[in-house]
Amino acid sequence: MKKSSCEAVRQYVPSNTELEDLRWTFFVNCLFNIFLSYTAVSLNAVTIHAIRKTSWLPKPLKTLLLSLAVSDLGVGLMVQPFCISLLVKWLQRDNPGCVAYKLYFMVMSLFALASFFGVVLISLDRFLAIHLHLRYRELVTHNRVVAVVISVWIVSAILSLITVWYPSESSLTVFAVGIICIFFTTLFFGRIFVVFRHHQEQIQVLQVRQGAQNSDAANLASLLKSAFGIFYIYVVLMLCYMPRAFSLVATAISEPNTALKAFLIYSWTLVFLNSSLNPIIYCWKMRHIRYAIMDILRNMSRRRRSVSFRRFRARTSSEFTTSL
Repeated sequence: MKKSSCEAVRQYVPSNTELEDLRWTFFVNCLFNIFLSYTAVSLNAVTIHAIRKTSWLPKPLKTLLLSLAVSDLGVGLMVQPFCISLLVKWLQRDNPGCVAYKLYFMVMSLFALASFFGVVLISLDRFLAIHLHLRYRELVTHNRVVAVVISVWIVSAILSLITVWYPSESSLTVFAVGIICIFFTTLFFGRIFVVFRHHQEQIQVLQVRQGAQNSDAANLASLLKSAFGIFYIYVVLMLCYMPRAFSLVATAISEPNTALKAFLIYSWTLVFLNSSLNPIIYCWKMRHIRYAIMDILRNMSRRRRSVSFRRFRARTSSEFTTSL
């Protein structure tokens, strides 16, 4: 007999009899998510501002990075506070209603899918930049990328609704779509690695013949460097999302138990961790974004010191006037 959507959603959350067994799991994940929510919001807010200020980035890549950063910001701003509230409710041995669970899974799926597809699109963009080379700017225009990004958010919203209303039926479908995306993204990076090896050989020949790189070789070197920066984002995403994928498959093919539900909760936190790690990778592997972030932090520090100095001077002046 087909389960209703409420019954299907409830099978993924702890029952009243399981709340005590999972108490420590709730507590640990609650602490982690409080910290990660703060880091995701603060780091991604600064990163969004830095990406917007960075003129060096091509507009298509800038749009894709902004989309990914916005999805990561949404995780810290909306999804994690929602998750924390559920964990606190469970710690209090209180089971929220079906509507709360549906809303949580919908919001979580929306931003998680948008982040996942965002990394896939950025990987495709770097592959096309290297593969098409001179034709890249002609074919990959800013307007086309904006249209693709909007389409990805719409698809993510549709899939999130499907996973809420038909969780059992859609889990394997979403997993299959994810596997296909991972397969092609791995092919993209495999091709990039082949180009990188060929490029190294060309550079060695040029250095022997001319003693320096020509402009095309230097441009390709810059593209390869940015591609390998995205590769780190891809690897971290895989590490953070794979436990969640395994939990989806496990809950779809077997009856959920206490251990599986504990694993499911930890897999949520790992997915959320990805939103805090992405800005760190931008800062580490993308030099121009790192410089923009450093400028923003320096300006914030100067403004803070300036405000503190004005307050100190006003307070000192007030005390001096009072003493007279």
